Amino acid sequence: MKTAPLRVGVVGAGRVGAVLAAALRAAGHEIVAIAGESEASRARAAALLPGVEIAKPSAVARACDLLLLTVPDDMLANVAEMLSASGAIHAGQYVAHTSGRHGLAVLEPVRAVGAHPLAVHPAMTFTGTELDLSRLSGCVFGVTAEADERALAESLVADLGGRPMWVPEDRRTLYHAGLAHGANHLVTLVAEAMEMLVAAGGDNPADTLRPLLEAALDNALRKGDAALTGPIVRGDVETVRAHLADLTQNAPHTLPSYVAMAHATLDRAAADGRLMPLRAAKMSQVLDSALAPNSAQLPTARPDVARPTQGGERWATDGMIS
Repeated sequence: MKTAPLRVGVVGAGRVGAVLAAALRAAGHEIVAIAGESEASRARAAALLPGVEIAKPSAVARACDLLLLTVPDDMLANVAEMLSASGAIHAGQYVAHTSGRHGLAVLEPVRAVGAHPLAVHPAMTFTGTELDLSRLSGCVFGVTAEADERALAESLVADLGGRPMWVPEDRRTLYHAGLAHGANHLVTLVAEAMEMLVAAGGDNPADTLRPLLEAALDNALRKGDAALTGPIVRGDVETVRAHLADLTQNAPHTLPSYVAMAHATLDRAAADGRLMPLRAAKMSQVLDSALAPNSAQLPTARPDVARPTQGGERWATDGMIS
């Protein structure tokens, strides 16, 4: 069931808030006002929401039927408390936040004044530009809502082009941890892999890795653990030993994460029987020895290792799964 057009206000003109507001506007809802103080927020609002008033958070809240709180996780409770205590949030209003970590408990002040809380988190990384609008199609939204608000939440997600994943209140943090582990840590993993290739003499590590990573990601999403390949699964202890020695010499800042991920891969390969216990134990010993206390002291960073760049600057990772 499609919801009648709503008057929507947005507190937080960050990458997520401005894009979701633009998508709701395209779906027929009226964006009455948006709150954003920084120059970047105002520029984003001007680009994605031309003609929409930029106002104080309290004024935005008073003017709308649906209030979107798209502020950082650690600010959310304080924003909800202040807007509720000031009378800006009113009975019968819908208030939705886009935090992955939080469920409905953080909006208890909203519920206390008679408004209806919703948690609607897009499982996507945002650039804060119009490029994100097409990416919303098919995007999963982690939704937590009471029974009376589920129909509205489902309709809003449909208006945004997505589909809901219903997340129980007590599983919100686990849900968000899964997204962060998969997306944010993937960025770190890929960045370190590119640094290794640069140290090996590669001049275009992104193009070197792209076909391999795209195939690996596709296989992992389709097959799970069955997609695992490489020296750990094969039990090639001496190959892994050589990796560790070379990383110690040429990219020591990547050694701790290599060992941690190798251990995790080893555990999964051993658990499903692809690696015999004796071979797994030997592999584990080799990995442990790389970070043993009596090993050579390893710096946490290598300023002399060239880092892959784009546009003359080191790649940033902000704007990922929030």
